[in-house]
Amino acid sequence: MSPCHNCHAGCCRAFAITVTGADILRIEAKLSLDFWDFVCRWEDREGQITSGVMPQFFFDDEPETPFAICLQHTSSEYLKGTTKCGFLKEEAPSREFPLGRAHCGAYADRPLACRIFPTKLDHQSQLAVVYNVPENGRGTGEAAYSLCPRPFTPDDFDAVEAVQNLVLANYEIGFFQQVAAVWNRKPDSWRIFPEFLRLVYAERLQPIDAPAVVEQLPVIFPISGFASRNAA
Repeated sequence: MSPCHNCHAGCCRAFAITVTGADILRIEAKLSLDFWDFVCRWEDREGQITSGVMPQFFFDDEPETPFAICLQHTSSEYLKGTTKCGFLKEEAPSREFPLGRAHCGAYADRPLACRIFPTKLDHQSQLAVVYNVPENGRGTGEAAYSLCPRPFTPDDFDAVEAVQNLVLANYEIGFFQQVAAVWNRKPDSWRIFPEFLRLVYAERLQPIDAPAVVEQLPVIFPISGFASRNAA
């Protein structure tokens, strides 16, 4: 039985869950949600959220502040004073489950960061490796942010799916890093960021003789002047 079974989902409470552009567009399409319904930007000056893996973005209203693009958090209904991923569905605490139980309300379409937890690719990018999860996601001792009741083992995963998810995550994160590099050349408004993503990702499907999408990003989406074109 997976450590997630009957869990209160401390990981979905303790962490700011980063998303790629592909995650965002999939959730919008599959769950009929708007960007503003579930995405937020979190200040990430120390890089604790992006951890040198996910890209940071800058915006014209706070040009010196690096931000991570994440799922929104909301206040927990039952664990007062704590927060949780906006997609997390809670059950009330009980004698058997003093922290309650919880499950993902977007499980089939959850972000890649959630799909690969807690695994990573080995140095040859061929094998999935299960890494150790700390006891508490915020290191505060707060029970709501306690993590897995037992360590994960390889038996908790489908070996084929685990590697596939990691390879896909590696690709999507790499692409999102390049998207960030284009955006950060001339940071624009957070307000137009969703449209920027939609335009860029729409161009990933090209005719066979088209040049590489990433090479064409500045042409596909000329950031300068975009705000003025959309201000009307």
